[in-house]
Amino acid sequence: MRTDPTDNGGLFVGRRPGTRPVRYRSLPEPGSPARRRFDGALAGGILAVMTIVNLSFWGPIPLAGLWFGSRVQYWTDSPGAGILAAFLSILTALMLGLVVLKQLDHAWILVRRAAGHDQRSGVIGRIFVVTCAIGATVFGIWLLVFSGTELAPVGIRF
Repeated sequence: MRTDPTDNGGLFVGRRPGTRPVRYRSLPEPGSPARRRFDGALAGGILAVMTIVNLSFWGPIPLAGLWFGSRVQYWTDSPGAGILAAFLSILTALMLGLVVLKQLDHAWILVRRAAGHDQRSGVIGRIFVVTCAIGATVFGIWLLVFSGTELAPVGIRF
């Protein structure tokens, strides 16, 4: 028999440690309908800010990093220093952007829960996929139509 102390050395005759059933507190009282509407609108605003921050990964952050790298190259008269400065500034800005996105994602979850939705996971992954699709499409259009490149197989110049 498994409850016999000789089977388990006399330890933990009952349940194994850490396997007690989880007990949750009672559900909080929902806010007024006006408050829930306000929280829903605030969640939409946070979602819009997350989208803007994510879209900035595709344009403003790399352009600012390249501009800073060109300034460093001008000041030091060293292309290597300019490239290093551009790379490090872009990498730093992207990492800081991800930190901001993660904080906004946590805030979005809390505001959605305050609005009365059973929100357990964030939306950062879906936002990232959508903005990657938008960024890749816009970049492809720019590359093929506006950059002045020639299409090698066809030989057409835009």
